[in-house]
Amino acid sequence: MQLMAGKARSGLRAVTVACASAAALLLAGCSAAPAPQSTFVLLDGSKRTSADLKGKVTLVNFWATSCTTCVAEMPEMVRTFEKYRGQGYDHMAVAMSYDPPSYVVNFAQTRKLPFSVAIDNTGAVAQAWGDVKLTPTSYLVDRKGEIVKRYVGQPDFADLHQLIEKLLAQG
Repeated sequence: MQLMAGKARSGLRAVTVACASAAALLLAGCSAAPAPQSTFVLLDGSKRTSADLKGKVTLVNFWATSCTTCVAEMPEMVRTFEKYRGQGYDHMAVAMSYDPPSYVVNFAQTRKLPFSVAIDNTGAVAQAWGDVKLTPTSYLVDRKGEIVKRYVGQPDFADLHQLIEKLLAQG
């Protein structure tokens, strides 16, 4: 009986090691998908592309002013940006196509959002990023321009911060 229990523990350890190895590979970008080609039109009319995300760890956050969860999570998004921006972290807030541009501009100005805010007037950006329909939906992109994790709904910010720190440490 003890021999069987020992083999079971040994098998469990092997599975645990395999899972940890798979997670490490994902973090290393081996299983990550490249961020889709898209152009972000910022509130000031300037443009950035997904290629511009390379070199930084970036959270691409699809949101809307009419989304209560989006509005509720925004102060924590700002704190996250402020905490990591000096270390190579960026944030791209993408307002959904149904969000009136005047509402987005007003929201960004009154809350003094410190990061880039884009308006997806045509819905092409949301379409390119997996046909995003639910808000908030966020994608964490590593320095190589690959999507490491997708969050539907408000992320667990402690977990998000740990992942950001791991990606920033990878240089």
